[in-house]
Amino acid sequence: MEMTGNTVENLLAGLDPQTLWDYFSELSKIPRGSKNEAAAADWVAEQGRGLGCQVERDAVGNVLIRKPASPGREGRPVTCLQAHVDMVCEKNESTIHDFTKDPIQLVREGDQLRANGTTLGADNGVGVCAALAVLASREIQHGPLEVLVTIDEETGLTGANGIAPGWLKAKYLLNLDSEEEGFLTIGCAGGVDTIITRKLSLEAPRTGMRAYRLKVFGLKGGHSGIDINAGRANAIRLLAQVLLNLQGGFDVQMASIKGGNKRNAIPREASAYLFMDPAEEGPFKAELARHEAHWKTACGAFDPGLAFALEPSQEDRVMSPLDATALLQLLLALPHGVEAMSPDIPGLVQTSTNLGVIDVANGTVEVNLLTRSSIDASKAALTDRIAAICGLAGFESRLSGGYPGWKPEPGASIVKLINEVNQEVFGKPLDIVAIHAGLECGLIGEKYPGMEMVSFGPDMWDVHTPDEHVSLPSVANFWKLLVAALERI
Repeated sequence: MEMTGNTVENLLAGLDPQTLWDYFSELSKIPRGSKNEAAAADWVAEQGRGLGCQVERDAVGNVLIRKPASPGREGRPVTCLQAHVDMVCEKNESTIHDFTKDPIQLVREGDQLRANGTTLGADNGVGVCAALAVLASREIQHGPLEVLVTIDEETGLTGANGIAPGWLKAKYLLNLDSEEEGFLTIGCAGGVDTIITRKLSLEAPRTGMRAYRLKVFGLKGGHSGIDINAGRANAIRLLAQVLLNLQGGFDVQMASIKGGNKRNAIPREASAYLFMDPAEEGPFKAELARHEAHWKTACGAFDPGLAFALEPSQEDRVMSPLDATALLQLLLALPHGVEAMSPDIPGLVQTSTNLGVIDVANGTVEVNLLTRSSIDASKAALTDRIAAICGLAGFESRLSGGYPGWKPEPGASIVKLINEVNQEVFGKPLDIVAIHAGLECGLIGEKYPGMEMVSFGPDMWDVHTPDEHVSLPSVANFWKLLVAALERI
């Protein structure tokens, strides 16, 4: 196993394409969590200027780089390569890492690249660096190019939403944000957040009670669009289930709950901060161990690393019994997971919700859910049901950050072209698919009707989790397809 440090150049030396990985090495040094990606976007713009390209920025911070056509190809249609510069910031609890200032520590394991206890940022750093490598190349014969690098895709598609009509000139858009080799994505689901809140009644804990932290950890988590049907457990849901059961046999006062980090990541960890009589600590731990064994059996191979723990904590206020019970019951009543499968496309999730984040701050609890669907009516019906559950439980709710789906156009000329190129390069056709995850193509297509779009990328796994890793040979194949496609367009 090799790690970054003074050996980062050796770590990525000899990889194909080398220019892409050189860019990725540099990008990984720049903190770029969603809404903190300004420095990374500036870096992208600097690379474009350094290559002699025309660089433009818009009001929200997106970067647009234009490169002239290769000689003799000036009359070809304009093609836009599109990727997002921000990344999901997830780390293991034991990992010491500050995403606001620390570089990603790269780890190479054979033919795979991952990070040391954090998300890697291959989503969508590989796409960004592939586009820059195209700009840097003097060998690829291509028509007029645009490279659009957006900001804040992961927490609300802010960049894509802020793009002005008329800014892009492209006829074709190649989105480089897909995560499975051999597939060509031509459609995706739309989504919307539900933000749930309630002002809490806080009071001092009873005399003689001691503060503890009950945590659920060791889960796989995953991308709430790609992995929502993978059977993985939700740490927030499990925590609420166990707490409600344990409260029946123990005198527990709840101070707060915290779980999940991103509304588009299935929660891997969650903690409840509570007070109880220290004399009950032993029996409580014994009962907790019984629950752990029960849920490890229930989760099975989907989440073999599931674990519970009780440890000392420091708190000074607790929720009223009414608030605590209402919150735990709400967390069990709210939907999480697959709501409906597509009746038209086998294996495609049509509608789902991810119970993604819960936090208590300044006397208010906030819960964040992300609902996705390829059918607008189904999305609206599910968010209406969530609002009704909240109302019955005494919580307020509002919708936020809605974005449209991307309607598949299997007959588009770019779909045929990319598929033919893959057949020529690799001797087999691509699988043409629509996905449940969100892509920026829906928002861009809404502003540029008639623009033909596809999305493709290399094999990467466990994105939005600290287990995120990417296949190095697959990146090489992704690059071959991208180059061949640009030379054909």
